[in-house]
Amino acid sequence: MSQQTNVLDRYSEGAKERQETLCCPVDYDQNLLKMLPNEIIEKDYGCGDPSSYVQEGDVVLDLGSGGGKICYMAAQLVGNKGQVIGVDMNDDMLELANRHRAEMAEKLGSNRVNFHKGYIQDLALDLSILEKYLLENPVKDSQGLAELEAFKAQQKKKSPLIEDNTVDLVISNCVLNLVDHALKPMLIAEIFRVLKPGGRIAISDIISDQEIPEHLQQDAELWSGCISGAFEEQAFIDAFVDAGFVAVGYDKWENEPWQVVEDIEFRSVTITAIKPEEESANEVTKEVVFVGPYQLVVDEEGREYWRGERTEVTGAKQSQLLSSLYKGHFVSADQGETQPTSCCSPEPQKSIGCCG
Repeated sequence: MSQQTNVLDRYSEGAKERQETLCCPVDYDQNLLKMLPNEIIEKDYGCGDPSSYVQEGDVVLDLGSGGGKICYMAAQLVGNKGQVIGVDMNDDMLELANRHRAEMAEKLGSNRVNFHKGYIQDLALDLSILEKYLLENPVKDSQGLAELEAFKAQQKKKSPLIEDNTVDLVISNCVLNLVDHALKPMLIAEIFRVLKPGGRIAISDIISDQEIPEHLQQDAELWSGCISGAFEEQAFIDAFVDAGFVAVGYDKWENEPWQVVEDIEFRSVTITAIKPEEESANEVTKEVVFVGPYQLVVDEEGREYWRGERTEVTGAKQSQLLSSLYKGHFVSADQGETQPTSCCSPEPQKSIGCCG
């Protein structure tokens, strides 16, 4: 039995009856839970709360949306102008999420949540369309297999499940570890593809403090239990950097491990990052100042920022460095520019005098 089949079976069971071993203790926003049906709350399995990164007006994509808990929480935050998309491959979880969709649309005041059947490592492939094709065209020989592959390629090109550059925020809650290791680079590349330039990620997942040996990876119970497929802590960061993301970092890190297996610590983290905006060749030069507390920081492109010194950057880079992910460590040095309120004071400051 494949790892994917084991995952499908275990989470199908979880859609019918709560599985305590599939989740870590998480302190969710109780105000956002009030609107949700108890069934969705009880049959949710996660290790963090990526909904806390949602902003009003966002188009949010939840990878491995399960019963829809995080999607319905996010829907309250995006408002009427936002949209939430859930993608999952498990029919039982999708049925649970969709069972309450009309009720939640009425409570929200609009139908702003949609669920789709798909693989999170192949967000262009619509599994509902694929399954319809297979019913009408069962594969019986190599010719049929070739026709199937051609159909999949055509569907992904002409009507992708999630189109390029359409999502503001990709979130996920303890699901990336369930994807086969060989497919994880494709998974990260797909996240990058669907995000708009300037789009963000906030992904809660389980990581390990050392590489996981092969015999643990072959343990079906540990794999479906969010253990054996976990990224090693440095490899998780590197995977997003290698895919082209910037501002990659652990925004949340549980000091106490969730589980320890054969002296390997498994803990919950939330990783955040940005898909960089495209820079124009004739873009106006801007300036930023790194305000500390470190003497020097270096970004993903190797550019150095010395504490207290002005550094020339493009407008796109300046916008990135002034975003919330940098937590006020950079300020604009452009004449007359206002600073983000997170710098030092509840009121915006002028020029580089903020924090001084």
